[in-house]
Amino acid sequence: MELLMSGKFTTLLVETMVSHGYTTKESRPSFISWYWTLGRTGTRRDDLESLAYTLIFLLRGRLPWQGYQGENKGFLVCKKKMATSPESLCGICPQPFRHFVEYVVNLKFDEEPNYAKCISLFDGIVGPNPDIRPINTDGAQKLIYQVGQKRGRLVVDENDDEQPKKKIRMGMPATQWISVYNARRPMKQRYHYNVADNRLLQHIQKGNEDGLFISSVASCSNLWALIMDAGTGFTSQVYELSHHFLHKEWIMEQWEKNFYITALAGANNGSSLVIMSRGTQYAQQSYKVSDSFPFKWINKKWKEGFYVTAMATAGSRWAVVMSRNAGFSAQVVELDFLYPSEGIHMRWDNGYRITATAATWDQAAFILSVPRRKPTDETQETLRTSAFPSQHVKVAPYIFFI
Repeated sequence: MELLMSGKFTTLLVETMVSHGYTTKESRPSFISWYWTLGRTGTRRDDLESLAYTLIFLLRGRLPWQGYQGENKGFLVCKKKMATSPESLCGICPQPFRHFVEYVVNLKFDEEPNYAKCISLFDGIVGPNPDIRPINTDGAQKLIYQVGQKRGRLVVDENDDEQPKKKIRMGMPATQWISVYNARRPMKQRYHYNVADNRLLQHIQKGNEDGLFISSVASCSNLWALIMDAGTGFTSQVYELSHHFLHKEWIMEQWEKNFYITALAGANNGSSLVIMSRGTQYAQQSYKVSDSFPFKWINKKWKEGFYVTAMATAGSRWAVVMSRNAGFSAQVVELDFLYPSEGIHMRWDNGYRITATAATWDQAAFILSVPRRKPTDETQETLRTSAFPSQHVKVAPYIFFI
């Protein structure tokens, strides 16, 4: 407690606030923001969240998410951070700490924090009497004012006494369908959903007879959804519905026949539906099945010239397919517990487009890629619904995948 109330506290608070812009530094998972824990680029907001955790640790001696071990440590730490409310985190701390945390987690990605307001939250702790708390923040206020003037902004608002709004970051999302729509020239497209295993063959055969190939598959409640369209460019296609996730021998057999995985889905019961096609641009392919999201493996394959081209989950297991000659010049992963709207919109602004998605009950992954050939219409939209979006599909002027 004495460390927090000493002059070192004010120095730490001010230096951290004014020293960082947009950063990508690494630190211990326990003390970095949940956004950083997911491997994303941090901003001033994340600096302040990291500062909050550090101060609370110094006061409490421990953070709720400390103690996790193993390769999946980062995910477990992040999951606990998301489930811990400011009230719970700051339960034994003076009230300004909770207000500080609530203010920080409500900041937008690129929002400039009101540093003067952050300092003012702690005025009641620091105290006006220098004989009791010999801390002088005049120099800090002057420094913050100078930084604000250089940026052409006024950071001190004497009339701003509004308490930070609470931001709820607890619980898990309800089951959702996330549909991605890409603007393309008009083409024939067909969809089927709530398809039982024994009905797959007739839908696929009928589509093939009409010149359609499967472009996307998904599963919900152990039933399947198919998107078939005439614009895939495929020349032939095979599929396997297997109780394995995934059936290695069958996939390798199809690779020998120049088929490549172009879509796949997994069901809660552990089964999988794998679609393999001829006529793709792929030159080589590799896949991995794991109990946690295989980011290290993905990063390794990126360095070898592979890009993620398909993903699926079955229960809590992940399957990721990566291909050479995928037609991308860059690729990133947005990994989150909810739909990462902020991150996706930031990537869209930088020329990325969603090219693959998958989710377990507590984690969602979005692959965003930069196409080598710039599309004529770069429009992409996402839609989140509690059921298959059949009504929206009928009126949407886009080709979509799920």
